[in-house]
Amino acid sequence: MEIQAALGSDIAMVLDECVPYPCEYDYAAKSAEMTTRWAKRCKTVAASLRDAHPARSAAATKQLLFGIIQGGAFDDLRRASAQAMVELDFDGYAIGGVSVGEPEEEMMRAVESAEPFLPTHKPRYAMGLGTPPQMLQMIARGMDMFDCVLPTRLARNGTAFTAKGTLNLKNAEFTLDKRPIEENCACETCRQFSRGYIRHLIKAEEILGLRLITLHNLHSYLNLMSKARTEIENGTFDQFRKSFVAEYKTRDAIPVE
Repeated sequence: MEIQAALGSDIAMVLDECVPYPCEYDYAAKSAEMTTRWAKRCKTVAASLRDAHPARSAAATKQLLFGIIQGGAFDDLRRASAQAMVELDFDGYAIGGVSVGEPEEEMMRAVESAEPFLPTHKPRYAMGLGTPPQMLQMIARGMDMFDCVLPTRLARNGTAFTAKGTLNLKNAEFTLDKRPIEENCACETCRQFSRGYIRHLIKAEEILGLRLITLHNLHSYLNLMSKARTEIENGTFDQFRKSFVAEYKTRDAIPVE
């Protein structure tokens, strides 16, 4: 907590334990209880740090603190963890311990088990997610925030995200392709560079190629979230989500977090 306060991040997280998958019920239960104990201590320390440093910058004194819900793949533990965190009254609530190797349906169920117990006026954060379809599915289940390494990790492997799915720009089919990674994309990469040129950079082991894909992937993710907000405001999100998921094709296996 002292490190997070010193950094002055917008959001600080409590200490938790992310149990592996699969995990025995008894271990998951004890771990979730320990996470709750840690959350209480973290909140106390965070408050004392704010009181001890009244002259700290405005950004640091306004730092939000999120509780983290655990419980493994067990519905009752997820519910109990969510209720315990809400009782502690954090600024927001994160669902942790997902995307750790479990089937996607169990990932979704972990969110569904906890979400009904979370207040609607505070942000909900799905930790370590995910692919574009997964994020839309999580939004449909009440999640507001996400973090994920996939845009950068897959870029390092030559993989680009588009609205229709992923492209592995290492593949020979893109050698003479003069199109941008994605048509009508406004990112700097797509405005100036072709798929073929980026493939050339990758094959030549030139770091610029991976950086260009990274820029595009980050733009793609941010653009998707912007689109999701617009669709929600227009009352058309569910139709948009179903259409996007149905058309999205992953051409290469995507590693889990």
